[in-house]
Amino acid sequence: MARIAVIGAGMGAMAAAARLAVAGHRVVVYERTDTYGGAVRRFERDGFGFDTGPGLLTLPAVYRDLFVKTGKEPLEDRVELVQVDPSSRHLFADGTEVSLPNASRAGVVAALDEALGGGAGERWGEFLVRAREAWDRTRRPLLEEPLWPNWQVLADKEPYPAVPHKRLLRTRRANTLSEIGSWELRDERLAALLESSVLAHGLDPRTTPASAAVLPYMEHAFGTWYVRGGIRELARAVYERCVQRRVEFVFGAEVTRVLEKDGRAVGVELRGGEVAEADHVVADVDPARLKTLTEHPLDGDGDVRTDPLGPRPGRFTVLLALRGGREAGAAHRTVVHAPAPESELDFLASPGGDHPPRPTVTVLRPGDPALRPDDGHESVVLSAVVPTEAGWDQEGTARRYTEHLLAAAEAAIPGLRDRVLWQEVRTPRHTDEETGGFLGAVPAPALAAGQGRFLHPANTTRLPGLYRVGGWSHPGGGLPHAGMSGALVAGLIVEGPEFRGSQ
Repeated sequence: MARIAVIGAGMGAMAAAARLAVAGHRVVVYERTDTYGGAVRRFERDGFGFDTGPGLLTLPAVYRDLFVKTGKEPLEDRVELVQVDPSSRHLFADGTEVSLPNASRAGVVAALDEALGGGAGERWGEFLVRAREAWDRTRRPLLEEPLWPNWQVLADKEPYPAVPHKRLLRTRRANTLSEIGSWELRDERLAALLESSVLAHGLDPRTTPASAAVLPYMEHAFGTWYVRGGIRELARAVYERCVQRRVEFVFGAEVTRVLEKDGRAVGVELRGGEVAEADHVVADVDPARLKTLTEHPLDGDGDVRTDPLGPRPGRFTVLLALRGGREAGAAHRTVVHAPAPESELDFLASPGGDHPPRPTVTVLRPGDPALRPDDGHESVVLSAVVPTEAGWDQEGTARRYTEHLLAAAEAAIPGLRDRVLWQEVRTPRHTDEETGGFLGAVPAPALAAGQGRFLHPANTTRLPGLYRVGGWSHPGGGLPHAGMSGALVAGLIVEGPEFRGSQ
């Protein structure tokens, strides 16, 4: 039985902890805050409840597998999973709109043809076929296996089978997501639909590799799910599974240093000087913080590139307590696309100025009785991707963004402003303070191609005995990817360097 010290109680960390405990190891999780879940949190007031992190789940199979591998009680016995239908409603800048059914390629094609016309659905359907090929090519090495030293095979070749496009007497293929939109989809609204799948993760579609086509494919193929009571209930279920497997949690315990001896991680030191010895250390923290915890060079020649954590987008959120019930047939998720997408992307890349453009806004209306005081009220979450360094300490910055989100949401919710009882505004600074994440930035899923710039640091490090887990490590951010990282780290510790992923 090995002693495992886990830094942080995020979803990836807990996924690893439960698996390691079942394998017979003694696992202790040290969490600097007073609760579990990382960014998967809840805000409650006056009988209203809100998810302040992710609001929907894709690839629930990742957490189903976690519960199968760690006990007899399946995930569905602990939480109620509900397919969201329609998967999403989209309001475009030209006034057109479309509602997309959940996990139905034929249904999506028909809806797009009816709403947008001009063969739009057919072009989107053909794109999904190509996206599936990219998924089939990358799924195992990118998501189900550790990132091996030959990671360059995921960096150099673009797995998306782009359609040849004649341009300026030359034949070219799409190398970025925006090029897929303009060359293959040939409709600004379809391009906006495509680009919103990466913009939600803070990625610029103009520089994001075409392989990001796997993100909308995952949603269309495996569906979009909601956890009754909010996504926080998923975090609660994973935490309780850890406790059932005798994982020990120490809250309010900030790790200040990873201890090393003879070139190996041998434990952690807590603020206050307490030392906890361990045979392995698993860190669910961003690369910037991990560097402060150890003096050992964790990356170098031959490793996947170290994420520099430069300017990163985060998430700005407005929580709305509304009087009046949710109207029948209201979509759970509505995406209000930006009226000027280019200016939005330019601002995300180089924030500045007193009048930022209106961003793409996501409106979540769960319609869940557990999140409202009674049927005469409704809880709503508005969110947008914003620069983490947009001057959140300056008076007026949050107020301007709040106004942008409310103006966009009025298109999705009739009579919105007259229904507002109160609102709670959360900037990337709140995320930083609550989770310790770098400036409140949101990690994106790992992607193939792009010379490796969209991969994340490997789960192993140059310091034997020290492992990375969670959204800032391979295979990247998002609830499914965090869960996958936990499975990979547990496999590497239990089976050793020969571990090759799930079969």
